[in-house]
Amino acid sequence: MYRSTPAQPTRLARAAALACLSLASPLLAPLAMAQTSGSTPAAEPGQLTVITVTAERRAENIQAIPNSVSTIGNELLDTLNTSGQDIRMLSGRVPSLNIESSFGRAFPRFYIRGYGNTDFRLNASQPVSLIYDDVVQENPILKGFPAFDLDRIEVLRGPQGSLFGRNTPAGVVKFESARPRLGKTEGYASASVGTFSTVNLEGAANLPTGPTSALRISLLNQTRNDWVKNTQAGEPTQDLEGYRDSAVRLQWLTQPSKDFSALANVHARDYDGSARLFRANIISTGSNSLVPGFDPKKISIDGKNESNLQNVGANLRLRWGLGGGLSLHSITGYENVNTYSRGDIDGGFGASFLPASGPGLIPFASETADGIPKHRQLTQELRLETDNKGPLNWQAGLFFFDEDYRIESFSYDSLSPTNAQDGYQRIRQKNRAVAVFGALNWQLNPQTQLRAGLRYTKDDKDLTVEAYNTTAFVPCVLAAKCTLAQLGAQEPDGRLGASPSDSKLSWDISGSYALNKDVNLYLRAATGFRGSSVQSAGPFNAKSVAGPENNTSVEAGVKADLLNRRARLNVSVFDYTVKDLQLTAVGGAGNANILLNAKKAKGRGFEADMQALIGDNLMASLGVGYNDTRIQDPNLLVAFCAQCTVTDPTVNVGMQANPSLRARIDGNPLPQAPKTTVSFTLRWSKPTPDGELYVLTDWVYRSKVNFFLYEAREFVGPALTEGGLRVGYVFGKGKYEVAGFGRNITNQIRVVGGIDFNNNTGFINEPRTWGVQFKANF
Repeated sequence: MYRSTPAQPTRLARAAALACLSLASPLLAPLAMAQTSGSTPAAEPGQLTVITVTAERRAENIQAIPNSVSTIGNELLDTLNTSGQDIRMLSGRVPSLNIESSFGRAFPRFYIRGYGNTDFRLNASQPVSLIYDDVVQENPILKGFPAFDLDRIEVLRGPQGSLFGRNTPAGVVKFESARPRLGKTEGYASASVGTFSTVNLEGAANLPTGPTSALRISLLNQTRNDWVKNTQAGEPTQDLEGYRDSAVRLQWLTQPSKDFSALANVHARDYDGSARLFRANIISTGSNSLVPGFDPKKISIDGKNESNLQNVGANLRLRWGLGGGLSLHSITGYENVNTYSRGDIDGGFGASFLPASGPGLIPFASETADGIPKHRQLTQELRLETDNKGPLNWQAGLFFFDEDYRIESFSYDSLSPTNAQDGYQRIRQKNRAVAVFGALNWQLNPQTQLRAGLRYTKDDKDLTVEAYNTTAFVPCVLAAKCTLAQLGAQEPDGRLGASPSDSKLSWDISGSYALNKDVNLYLRAATGFRGSSVQSAGPFNAKSVAGPENNTSVEAGVKADLLNRRARLNVSVFDYTVKDLQLTAVGGAGNANILLNAKKAKGRGFEADMQALIGDNLMASLGVGYNDTRIQDPNLLVAFCAQCTVTDPTVNVGMQANPSLRARIDGNPLPQAPKTTVSFTLRWSKPTPDGELYVLTDWVYRSKVNFFLYEAREFVGPALTEGGLRVGYVFGKGKYEVAGFGRNITNQIRVVGGIDFNNNTGFINEPRTWGVQFKANF
């Protein structure tokens, strides 16, 4: 079906979000509420808090787990959220974690130890899995659900295939919402205002609904006014970079006995704002610096820019105690998302063959959009586990995943007076996976513990092209004479889609040895895999299929509580090899978007995570990650940029009279893989008769990153350092807090991503912002 208008938001999503907000508002209004953390024991005076995590599907002290795990806690999350930031705010907050997006707030891409996926298509899978309240968020749009009213975030580095399944060969980012607390009436409300009229409203209420049940309602509403002006008068979009991002979560917990509990969760998100701003020729030729005189508050485009999404989901977690230390767990999940994003991809106005165009050279105009008009994800897990006092414990389970959705792609003629639609494609992708898994924990002696896990997964995908109508992009299309055979001319089976089927046995084995009660050594080896990826044939692409990739990783580490638990130091070293690495060759002068399998990629490095109470009123944390990644495939060649300075060796794959150059990428680092990440926080406090005065500063550094598979001077993102500052006063015996804050306080602006097929187009990080916050606890 040809569509002249974008896919519209579902009524279900809007109705659910508005209904939840309407129900929750009267409950929140009379309360000043406190954010609570349900699973972290209180620290002894002068000692660091014991951190409890569920990285291996059961609650354990983070220091006892033979795995490289870091957490992000409530105070830092509150500090970051108050400025209206999205999920990308977590990038670099723990060692070896990078997050970026070419969609803005809607589509985050995660990288752990330099290993991720730069593919921007809406059916792209990622080797870093995001688990929100024990439910996998598979589609990349789902991964952007806001982080608010959380107990903690856990980052698990390295393959997690045996316990968390496919598409986890790089690791897992695990979100745990603050749960309802039985018998407690409590909560918090927070309001902040800042630069660009940014307003961040957040709150939660914990309300008993009976002696054995409780309800928790959590709300977030973030808004920002447009702050970028389009200098091209009369174009479809004049003001940009504003947004409204609203989310709600309702949880109900019932626990009538120690042998049964049920936790129901309903959540929704509604976002409306700008898509990523692509800015033509902001990168100086021959370098990766911004052009002289660059103004982040101005842009010159002739295309339309908009982005919206609606997400509704629910899950139900049940636990039955079966006696004898045995329990049965059931986790049922449902997710639905609807989205549409449109942008001016060439980043400028006009084209070079017209009297007026710019900024700089615009060889041709490009304005496109992508959307998901229909989506449904269902998951079910059943897991048996033991919790015995004896030396042996185990868990075993079954997992089922079913996803079905459609993707629409549009192209528009931004040179026409009405920016008329001139291309359309709709595809349908179905993905079904089933798995059986198990894990053993054996306490060999008081000092030694051994762990092992296995998981067998069957993963099936089916992608078909349902409709297309176009007058752009491929040669036969330019002549308006495309036939189905021409669009699929390179398909031996005559199809525009594909149906790959994969099966894999993943495993891990680890051991830990306690030198004493405060120091543990560990060794871990693990595998993980990512299922095949498919790109359809049609007016927007040539069909390509990348087979499954497999990662084998080895790591060793030490976890130590020091100085009577006034300091904590966790260090790990790792080495991994990914065979048949899936890559996306994006852009290039021919504007290709092709899936590839590299022979392999290697990564090695280390992480160090430290916290210390320097004095009674001074606490510091430091995280360092070093990741050396390399693509290893001497025969792999890719197309490269139209206007940039390539530094890789090039090979002519065409005729001498009509050369066609490709870049050899053997030995290049993985894209968006900083070699070094550093995070640092320092908090000073001074007690007062009624509370405390505090100053908190947080800093994140990442070294340069390569945007694409090939290397070019213009498309190597320079090193980036962003700092935050917060000065606050807590009073009323902890009930109230007022604070002033700043983000990116040095106002360091860098190019953080690029578009290479047309010109030296880039997009930037957020500028400096200031604000104030008031928070009330009940």
